[in-house]
Amino acid sequence: MLRLYLRFYLALLASLLMLVLSIMALMHFTGTAWPAGMPLRSFHTRLSIHVITMTLALAIGIAAFPIVRQISRRLERLQRGVESLGAGDLTARVSVEGRDEVAQLATAFNHAAGRIEQLVGAHKALLANASHELRTPLARIRLAVELMKDATDAKRRAGLEQDIAELDQLVDEILLASRLDVVPESAVTEELDLLALAAEECARYEEANLEGTPVLVHGDPRLLRRLLRNLLENARRHGAPPTQVRITSGAGLATLSVWDSGTGVSPEELEAVFRPFYRRADSSASGAGLGLALVRQIARRHHGEARCVIQDGRCCFIVTLPK
Repeated sequence: MLRLYLRFYLALLASLLMLVLSIMALMHFTGTAWPAGMPLRSFHTRLSIHVITMTLALAIGIAAFPIVRQISRRLERLQRGVESLGAGDLTARVSVEGRDEVAQLATAFNHAAGRIEQLVGAHKALLANASHELRTPLARIRLAVELMKDATDAKRRAGLEQDIAELDQLVDEILLASRLDVVPESAVTEELDLLALAAEECARYEEANLEGTPVLVHGDPRLLRRLLRNLLENARRHGAPPTQVRITSGAGLATLSVWDSGTGVSPEELEAVFRPFYRRADSSASGAGLGLALVRQIARRHHGEARCVIQDGRCCFIVTLPK
């Protein structure tokens, strides 16, 4: 198996050899002598040599183009595979062609991509199984708290119940995140009114104001309801009332905007708030830090996007969904 650089080197040597042989053949058949240090006198002879040399160089270039293009195509396919893997498609693989360094690189990429897919799959399975197994001890703890109602003071019991509720919510969010990762597409998709769905969720909160126009979108109503609830719950925990919710439509998109009267986050944290388990250093509010991560995950599952922006001096969460 020849190295890739050796192939190009041999191709260059062959091209030079063909050039020398062609010049020698030309001089032989035209009967032109070219002693050392003596220039060619005939204009026509020099012109013929120049034309034939340029023609030969052009022919060599045309002949070499398919070889170079074949190698570059393989590199382009490898690049697309790397980009797909980097975008989150863990099933991305590239075809292995030939036995040179490009083929070895494609084989190494496929091996690495397969290993990454196995590790991520094992991590997701472990996370889902651990979250599921936590349900049983939580149920036992909840039962124990119910049985010890009369044996403890109300304040301590309320604290235990709050801790159990937060653990239960954390387990539920981890399970939902795991399901969204494992199952790429939702099995339940229907046409629904985003404004009506937001009205139902805003009714759960005392100081949540809703405005906008009816917008029909296609999606999973359970997941979109969870998206709205997480945004409202985030405003309740980390913001200040009242919470404003607006539904608008335009350019083939439905836009959901949620903001409150709180201080919001700094410009450096606008993207960080969507990271799983992210907690602000100065935040004392409860929560596991998965709510906004689920908001973005659900939005992208519906081919939309979720972002946090500074709008009119306030922190605003904007979710766009295709209609």
